Amino acid sequence: MKKILKYILFAIAFFGTTCFLFYLTTNVNTNPERKIGNPLDSLNGVVVYYNGGVREVEGKDSAYDYYLGLKYQCVEFVNRYYFEYYHHKMPDPYGNAVDFYNGSLKEGELNKKSNLIQFPNPGKVKPKEGDIVVFDKQPGNKYGHIAIISMVGNNEVEIIQQNAGAYGNSRAKFELEVKGDSSYYIKNRKLLGRLRMP
Repeated sequence: MKKILKYILFAIAFFGTTCFLFYLTTNVNTNPERKIGNPLDSLNGVVVYYNGGVREVEGKDSAYDYYLGLKYQCVEFVNRYYFEYYHHKMPDPYGNAVDFYNGSLKEGELNKKSNLIQFPNPGKVKPKEGDIVVFDKQPGNKYGHIAIISMVGNNEVEIIQQNAGAYGNSRAKFELEVKGDSSYYIKNRKLLGRLRMP
């Protein structure tokens, strides 16, 4: 009986510690080298800002009469990039990252939420710089993630992202594979697809 109680107490302590650490790393800036709101990177003059923990929110961001998202979340950067660089306003800029991808659309159809053309991953059309990539939700992240392709090589793709975590990088690279049926696959099992200017 003492042994069982010991295991139960250990399990409770382990679970509690894990929950606390998860909360700390996702809701608090644990990186003493960086301050929330500091510029980290940029693409075509549009700045990526540091956000601390991935659930950190610094209020709402808007440009003129257009809502961009919650500072300094991933969606806010993508909306801001498309607004500042392409002068494109998303018809529906609200929602989570995963909401940008509509799984019921066929390849090359217009996604009415964003007014952008949608492509699945893998898809027949090669990725290009400026495409938005949408990542699915996963355990511990029910919101998904969204970023912009900053470079396309022969066999790799680089993305630029905001809100990669307290110690995350603003850039990440993924292998680009051309499959036997001439489709392009950005090798990341959570990457749902891409959006592009018409």
